[in-house]
Amino acid sequence: MLGKNQVECPQSLLRAARSSAPLRTAIVNAGAAVVMESAYDAASAGVIEPVFFGDSDAIQKYASELNWDISGYEVIESGDEQSAAIAAASAASGGDVAAVMKGHIHTDVFMRALLSRNANLRTERRLTHVFHMTVPGREGQLLLTDCAVNIHPDVETKKAVIQNAVDLAHALGIEKPKVALLSATEEQMEQMPSSIEAKLLTDWARDSVKSADVFGPLAMDLALSADAARTKGVDHPVAGHADIIVVPDIVTGNALFKMMVHYMNACAAGIGLGAKVPILLTSRADPPAARLASAALAAIVKNHGDQSA
Repeated sequence: MLGKNQVECPQSLLRAARSSAPLRTAIVNAGAAVVMESAYDAASAGVIEPVFFGDSDAIQKYASELNWDISGYEVIESGDEQSAAIAAASAASGGDVAAVMKGHIHTDVFMRALLSRNANLRTERRLTHVFHMTVPGREGQLLLTDCAVNIHPDVETKKAVIQNAVDLAHALGIEKPKVALLSATEEQMEQMPSSIEAKLLTDWARDSVKSADVFGPLAMDLALSADAARTKGVDHPVAGHADIIVVPDIVTGNALFKMMVHYMNACAAGIGLGAKVPILLTSRADPPAARLASAALAAIVKNHGDQSA
């Protein structure tokens, strides 16, 4: 961490997550210290009810190191990471759990189990990833997408990226989110495909995305700085006031969110959307506050979906 301040989980997310019962969440291949610490923090905060999948001896060992009595929680014995992922996917498909959290498991193994035909967790919408960024000193919520799943999304994939992020913003209480389509310019340039795609998506969104303003292309300063937008003569509700930033590719998104985390002490709560249940792609490198915030975000998404059904 290059920033000097400790990352903090936003209390607004915790309050919203606690508005309903703890989210019954599968912890996949849970037998590792950082995984059990994440589950402990989220359970202690009243955000999740964990269901552990993995080596029961290892799970109990790390729970004991935390002085955590897990006798009241279900533990599903699984011989290896693949079987743990398959069992968790089956539990999610059958409605026994309402969210799935990545534990000590390779991401490709985890995602393959969740997205297999047998798991039956796919929907008509593509899976995308969103980071909820809490930046010290900045008011309001900021969503970045897609920084972790889709490598170089085409226009059709970006439509799902936008819609999933807008749905998340609605769940967070943003009634009409402002969506900025990021490029390096506010003009369309043939040499810069992201600028052309942004204009196509802006036109598509007018009739296809409800309760949101979608606009691009916009450079980063024009997305977040009202002064920069005024100076450059860009007059649009999104310019300078973005709630959601849609990045052109995973390299841009990955660099942007990590810069905000490591230089600005931002708390990055990440969640996979577009499946039948929220997917928490936590990392060993995430600070505890970010892992807790991700669990809270999943609870908010599920609670909102239940209320809207």
